[in-house]
Amino acid sequence: MDMVTLGSTGITVNKNGFGALPIQRISEEDAVMLLRKAYNAGMRFFDTSRKYTDSEKKIGIAFENIPRDSYYIATKTGAQTGDQLRAGIETTLQMLKTDYVDIYQFHNPTFCPLPGDGTGLYEAMLEAKQQGKVRHIGITNHRLHVAHTAIDSGLYETLQFPFSYVSGKQELELVEKCKARNMGFIAMKGLSGGLLTNFRACYAFEAQFDNVLPIWGIQRERELDQWISCIDNPPAMTEEMRQVIQKDREELCGDFCRSCGYCMPCTVGIDIKDCARMIQLIRRNPSAKFLTDEWIAKMRKINDCVDCGKCKSKCPYELDTPNLLRKNLEDYENILAGRASI
Repeated sequence: MDMVTLGSTGITVNKNGFGALPIQRISEEDAVMLLRKAYNAGMRFFDTSRKYTDSEKKIGIAFENIPRDSYYIATKTGAQTGDQLRAGIETTLQMLKTDYVDIYQFHNPTFCPLPGDGTGLYEAMLEAKQQGKVRHIGITNHRLHVAHTAIDSGLYETLQFPFSYVSGKQELELVEKCKARNMGFIAMKGLSGGLLTNFRACYAFEAQFDNVLPIWGIQRERELDQWISCIDNPPAMTEEMRQVIQKDREELCGDFCRSCGYCMPCTVGIDIKDCARMIQLIRRNPSAKFLTDEWIAKMRKINDCVDCGKCKSKCPYELDTPNLLRKNLEDYENILAGRASI
């Protein structure tokens, strides 16, 4: 069993965190079943957010009668002011049916909250920690400059950031910097938004970093079973794995959409987070489901783009989103017309 300690928090768990964003899409009964099965199989770290509709509530129901010190909950706040944070933590504790959260994270803010910045956010977070409602303070982000500011400040105990085997040297620098500062690194999007399909290769990559805890988004029992299989038999990095990773890196590295969704909503209703990576989705998944009348209509909605630039300005990866959309539409039309192979 591969174990990881999240820096100065002292939280030590196996390298399989449960990402609970997807359970907001399923019934309470199914969510509770998945959460309890994960716990019974040995998963001990569960990541959620106040923003994920009823995800916190479902976790609270699932673990209501399980000893609180036997698992860890990391959740997030999108508060914009100190008062909003104070109110939000009370709602979170109520939903989770607990007296405290192990890690309370600022949820992808456009800046790094710091004492004295005028927002009152960090002060309210520190107050919640002093009151025992929060054990450790963390931050999640998709922006490199915010992540670096958080690490350099010395005020945060964990950083959650996208990290997979198609990440670049910038993300690797964050991992190394966190390790040097004894700061926990929580890796989100280890499957790169669903573009990476070899779960064993994804696990083996993350396992190379002894300070990284990946959280896997889980919605279906078969997805959970994959990660459970890694607990007692963790996949090792082999030459075969390296070849899989190299092939995927050659295909995906560069200007591709990570489907983080921070460009949304589109002013004219384009489903940017899927349309901007449509060709990768078609080539890496059963293609028929993306060639239906519904998806054809979604893709052709790209023709309504007015070049307002809002999606481009909000992209944390600084992609030229309008041009990426148009290129995907062009390739998509060629596939439909039989002028290009899948």
